[in-house]
Amino acid sequence: MAGFIDQDEARKMMEGGALLVDVRTLPEWDEGHGPDSILIPLDQLEARVAELPKDKPILLCCRSGARSGNASGWLKQQGYEAYNLGPWQNNPRCRP
Repeated sequence: MAGFIDQDEARKMMEGGALLVDVRTLPEWDEGHGPDSILIPLDQLEARVAELPKDKPILLCCRSGARSGNASGWLKQQGYEAYNLGPWQNNPRCRP
């Protein structure tokens, strides 16, 4: 799907230390999430942005890719290297 980072590129970024941030709600997170991801719901992102490092890429995911797209766009405006991974199942570590 257009707008999502390529899976091979995402895998390489994660191997290099990229941070994976899930921007879904806590109930959605509790239904399932990818390994090595952290939860910062989209409605808390602005208040918690200081928790994110500016010295490494950030991959964002959600249920469909819409919220993570909004989050990655906003983070880019704040000076972060941010990418939309799309649905959380796109986490390269969810696949063999």
